Amino acid sequence: MTTSTITDGVLAELYALRDQVPGVTSSAVASADGLLVAADADGVRPEVLAAMAAAALGLGRSTGQEVGMGPLREVITRCQGGHIIVYAIGETRLLVVLGDEGLDLERLHLQSRPAVTRLAGLLAA
Repeated sequence: MTTSTITDGVLAELYALRDQVPGVTSSAVASADGLLVAADADGVRPEVLAAMAAAALGLGRSTGQEVGMGPLREVITRCQGGHIIVYAIGETRLLVVLGDEGLDLERLHLQSRPAVTRLAGLLAA
């Protein structure tokens, strides 16, 4: 696959999350060290979001390892104005999703977990 084909596939997954899950406001895929791959982001700086999500992912992984709870699946942060959810895509990538106060978190998990699997396949190509 070409780089543009991969980017198009990643963006299609991000757009689908916004369309399928009420309350999703922005999303991005990045490397585990914070380099942006692609974003569907409104009102946020995608590069900064990618870096901050990588920090959250790293902290979540370290905490999970320290307490013996196995591999990290996601980190959920609830703020007064909404949600920040960071999903691990294997060991080297992440998906970060921002949602407003009305975010349907259950639906997000139902849609995001298969999306993470598809993204892993796209990014491995």
